[in-house]
Amino acid sequence: MSTPGETGTEAWPLWEVFVRANRGLSHVHVGSLHAPDADMAVRNARDLYTRRNEGVSIWVVPADAITTSDPDAKGAFFESPAGKNYRHAVYYTKSEGVKHL
Repeated sequence: MSTPGETGTEAWPLWEVFVRANRGLSHVHVGSLHAPDADMAVRNARDLYTRRNEGVSIWVVPADAITTSDPDAKGAFFESPAGKNYRHAVYYTKSEGVKHL
């Protein structure tokens, strides 16, 4: 197996690593690494990011498969549309017969 830069023409893809510390918790982004394929990315992520047995699950995602929103356009992207108050919890009234609300 070759390593990055060995041939000078091929580069290993970048993988984003997410680790779940315990069952029931969300996966959290912990870093990035280069690896030739998904299996090697999981193995390298295990060795690099869970050395003290702090993880129960690892996700690796090719960095080029992630689509993001533009932070500079956050106002228009995250604003609640006008006239759609029904999307807010304050629009609804609490029913007397419903418990645990």
